[in-house]
Amino acid sequence: MRLILTLAFSHLRRRRTQNALTLVGIAVGVMVLVTALSLTNGFTQSLIDATLKTIPHIALVGSKPERNLELEKALEANPKVQAFSAFAADKALITRPATEGLPAGVDFATLLGVTSQEAGVLNLRPEEMQLISTLKPNEIVLGEVLARTIGAFPGDEVRLLNSQYKRGSLKVKGTFRSGYILIDQAYAFMRLEDIKKLNPDSPISYRINLKDPMEAREVGFDLMRQYQAYAPQPWQDINATLIEQMALQKRVIGIVVFLIVIVAAFGIANILILSVFEKTQEIAILRAMGTPEKWILQTFMLEGLILGVGGLILGNILGFGVSYYFKLNPIRLPGDLYFISSLPVQIQALDFVWVNIVSLATTLLAGFAAASKAARIEPAKVIR
Repeated sequence: MRLILTLAFSHLRRRRTQNALTLVGIAVGVMVLVTALSLTNGFTQSLIDATLKTIPHIALVGSKPERNLELEKALEANPKVQAFSAFAADKALITRPATEGLPAGVDFATLLGVTSQEAGVLNLRPEEMQLISTLKPNEIVLGEVLARTIGAFPGDEVRLLNSQYKRGSLKVKGTFRSGYILIDQAYAFMRLEDIKKLNPDSPISYRINLKDPMEAREVGFDLMRQYQAYAPQPWQDINATLIEQMALQKRVIGIVVFLIVIVAAFGIANILILSVFEKTQEIAILRAMGTPEKWILQTFMLEGLILGVGGLILGNILGFGVSYYFKLNPIRLPGDLYFISSLPVQIQALDFVWVNIVSLATTLLAGFAAASKAARIEPAKVIR
C-alpha cells in the first residue's frame, strides 16, 4: 500500500499545473451544476407556492346545485383538512362601461362564487382575504391584471354576461394579486349566492386545503370513495403539465451542465494516459521486479480518485457558497414579465448527493481507462 501511495503522489507532483487545472475544471462543473439545480428548485417551488395562493390543494367537483352538509361535517372532522369552502364557478364576459375620457373595457374571466370560509383556503395578503371573506351582495373582487385590462378600480361598476347569457351589475370592491399572472388575469371572486342567482343550476363544489399539500391525491381519492357524487381534482393533476415541464427543465439543465464534468473527466484521463506513456519503462521495471498488476492498476486509479475527490470537495464548497449567496441576494426579475420579482434558491441535500455520486463515477471511469492501459504493459517487450 505504501508503494502505491508513493507512486501516486510522485506522479501527481510531477504535473502540478495540469493537475490543478483539471481539478479546477471538475470543481467548476460541480459548482455550476449544483447552483443551476438550486436555482431550478427555487423557481419550481415559487411557481407552486404562487399557484397554491388561489388554487386549492383539492377541488372536490360536485354535480348537484346544493351544498352537502354531511360532507361538510366530515371535512370539519378530518384531521388532515386545514380549511374548506363551498364554491360555484362560472364563465363570464366582464365589461366596464365607457366614461368620459375613458373607453369601455372588456375581458373574459372565471367567476368563483365563494362563502365567508374562503379566507381559510386562500393564501393571499390579509387585506385581500378580508376583502373576499366580507363580500356583500352584488360585489366582486377582481384579479389585479384583469382589473387593469378592463380599467376597473375599486368603487367602479362592472357588468357581466355569464355562460347562461344572463346579465348582472356588480360593484368592484377591490383587487387581489397572487403573483401568478395566469390567475391574476383570469379570476374574480363574488358571493356564492350571487352566482346562484345568475345560474341556479350551477353545481356546488368544494375547495379544500390540507395541512400537507403533498397528500392531496390520497385524501382526494379517500373522499371520492365515501362521496361518489364528487370528483377530486388534486392540485398536482390540475397543474400536471406545468409540474412535468419544470421536472423536464431540471433534467435538461442537469444533463447540459453535467457535460462540463465529463470534459473535466477527459482531462483526468488525458493526464493519466500521458503519465503512463512517460512512465512506461518504470512500470515495466516494476512489473519485472514482481510488482503485481493490480498494484499498477490501483496506483493510477488512486491518482484519478485524488483528482476527482479534490475537484468534488472544491466544487461542493463553491457550489454551496454561490447558491447561498444567491439565496441571500436573489437575482431580480422584471415584475411585468414574470410572476415572481426575484429568482429564489432552494438548496437540497439530495442534489449534492447525486451530483457527487455521478461526478465521482465519471472521474473514476476516466481514471480506470488510463489505469487499465498501464496494467496491461508487458515488461518483456518494453525492456527488450
